[in-house]
Amino acid sequence: MLSSRMQPAGHWISTSYFPRKLLGAIFILYTLIMGVSAFTTPSKEHTVTAGNCSFRGKHYKVELRVASEPVVLRCPLVWPQLGAAASPQDLVTWRRNGSAQRLPGAELRMQAKESALWILPAVQGDAGTYVCTVRDASHCEEMSIELKIFDDVETSLPFISYPQILTLGTNSMLMCPDTLDFARDKADRSIRWYKGSVLLGGDGGRFHTVEEKRRLLIVNVSMEDEGYYRCVLTFAHEGREYNVTRNVRLRVHKRTNTVPVVISPLDTISASLGSRLTIPCKVSLGAGTPLTTSLWWMANITQVESAYSRGRVTEGPRREYSENGENFIEVPLNFDPVIREDLNTDFKCIVSSTVGLQTLRTTVKEAPSTFSWEIALAPLSLVLLVLGGICMHQLCKRRSGKAYGLTTLRTGFQDFHPIPEK
Repeated sequence: MLSSRMQPAGHWISTSYFPRKLLGAIFILYTLIMGVSAFTTPSKEHTVTAGNCSFRGKHYKVELRVASEPVVLRCPLVWPQLGAAASPQDLVTWRRNGSAQRLPGAELRMQAKESALWILPAVQGDAGTYVCTVRDASHCEEMSIELKIFDDVETSLPFISYPQILTLGTNSMLMCPDTLDFARDKADRSIRWYKGSVLLGGDGGRFHTVEEKRRLLIVNVSMEDEGYYRCVLTFAHEGREYNVTRNVRLRVHKRTNTVPVVISPLDTISASLGSRLTIPCKVSLGAGTPLTTSLWWMANITQVESAYSRGRVTEGPRREYSENGENFIEVPLNFDPVIREDLNTDFKCIVSSTVGLQTLRTTVKEAPSTFSWEIALAPLSLVLLVLGGICMHQLCKRRSGKAYGLTTLRTGFQDFHPIPEK
């Protein structure tokens, strides 16, 4: 009888000890999940390993070039200020898409200079997609550029020409585009302008070459000035002369008072702390001329170049182009890298012209973590469900044991017959 009473007490001790074991298991599981999250959550500072590069996609601009002429592919991930080289901490490499071999390799016509790949000269077989990789101690990014090579210039004019728009009745200029890489040493190059086969700018008439002949001034622009123009730059490189040809298609529009409109950036831009970021400011000018429009960035109430004197945040080079008969200018804002201070800064893109001024604000916000707590907590929920089932099972078992003890106790009392008194 003594042993039967001790058994329920022993059972009570084991079940009361079970919740402590459950809490201990939950604590250990929680510690493991937090440890895993520490490794899976992107850190603000990390070291890039070989092959762990972030692909930024294909560059929006397709390089259209002519065979037998030099070609310079500049890495879009590097924004040199006024032709300066990439940061000395950056390692810029090139390769053809689908190949792991670095360029130039054994190809004598190719040279890697600063952040650019030079092809001297280009042949039809050079057409294709090129990938540039920018790597430093903590980051690695890649972007591709498509290069197309044309043999027949005359039939390819609609594709390889740069559209430019001038206003009727004004004194305006055409620009010889994409020649800065070849025009750094003024002593080793010259530029000539043609319309058809006629050399322009040498007769003192309505056409004049200005700014080291990189621009062609047209006095009192008329509708007859529309058509194709050609600027030919001759430069010397390693004792050899090369010609670089750029074709311009001029359209003449009537005078309009178009207010510049800032169409980008967005209100907020997401970026990871410690990463590089480029925010383009794109302005639509309609049929207006870019020559009378200024575009710049400000951080809070200070110009970017003054607010970031060490160059962590800089303005990229100004770009002028036309699409579907509409003129655009663009100046990017480059972060190298993004830090927490940028999340509380008011960045403004400001455009000013003779017609008016417009401002568009944008802010940088921290990109959400790629670590999903829902996925991480799913195994924990399953474990808690199992442990809860075990606990309920033990609880039910304990209650059934108590019920059995009470039943036995009551039955014992019923079977007990008192000794009759004598």
